[in-house]
Amino acid sequence: MEGGQPTRAQQLDFDPDALESFLRQRFGQGTMSLERISGGQSNPAYFVDFGGRRMVLRKKPAGPILPGAHAIDREFRVLQALEPTDVPVPSPILFHHQDEPLGTPFYLMERLDGRVFHDCSLPGLSREERRGVYLGMAEALAKLHAVRPDEIGLGDYGKPGNYFERQIGRWTKQLRASPSERINALEIVADWLPRNMPADDGRVSIAHGDFRLGNLLFHADRPEVIGILDWELSTLGHPLADLGFCSMTWHSSPEEYGGILGLDLEALGIPTQREFLDHYFAHAVSTAPLQRFHLVFSLFRFAVIFVGIADRARAGNAAGADAAEVAPLAGRFAARAVEIIEGARPW
Repeated sequence: MEGGQPTRAQQLDFDPDALESFLRQRFGQGTMSLERISGGQSNPAYFVDFGGRRMVLRKKPAGPILPGAHAIDREFRVLQALEPTDVPVPSPILFHHQDEPLGTPFYLMERLDGRVFHDCSLPGLSREERRGVYLGMAEALAKLHAVRPDEIGLGDYGKPGNYFERQIGRWTKQLRASPSERINALEIVADWLPRNMPADDGRVSIAHGDFRLGNLLFHADRPEVIGILDWELSTLGHPLADLGFCSMTWHSSPEEYGGILGLDLEALGIPTQREFLDHYFAHAVSTAPLQRFHLVFSLFRFAVIFVGIADRARAGNAAGADAAEVAPLAGRFAARAVEIIEGARPW
């Protein structure tokens, strides 16, 4: 992961001395350095150096959270299960389930050195590098979906079958539980989805739940994914859920969480959505084609996630420093979903 030299963090919701004492109990003598990782909107994360160990710590945010949210125990479990496979993930180190000493449960994983791209237009890269990054993202997703959950001890990681029905119910329930003012476009999408859901085809894979460029760590010199990050929303699901989520990049503008809608993709060297999908299917196990429903569903879920970010920003316990600024994106992504429903833009 990129970042400056680790220093004792300034913005913490826990006592760093308590963490240092915990590390000494687990790993022996050493000196700790600590740095908050910026850019996240979910579970707070930190670079932690202790002795000769270079690690990343992820924890639940402090304060009240919605039931089932910020499930870092699930993150740690899926990392453990995937580590022996060819799916690129950081190696897990330990999980601490008690609130003390940091106020919430947390886990440690190895720190990988590489590149994270939060701007999907990939400024500073050549045309060839940009194309390689997008195709590398497609290949990493295909690797994940090729894994049989029951063969790596994740057969009970979620409920198999009826994934989209259950997910629509989950995110709609979370939307209804929010104290935020209702967004008309989001209500339209919530009503459209259950009426346009395709029949369940029985496909079950590990669904990452937030598979996008900003959650991938790339090799320092090659367009190769060396680490898939942020597994909080992972479960047993349908591979087209992740694929639809990836495809949102082509349906949101640079002002909308760094999308590429409206950019000259040919000049940039970025593959079209169709080229990206074709590359994924060339490396994936057989599955049905992506439909309008899958993209609308992904936009809906992302919008509800931003509703939650807005709620946490008002409560004062959002993980990202820019939470208040990005919270309005709930309405923007809901509007994009309505555009696709109404055929205002090709999907």
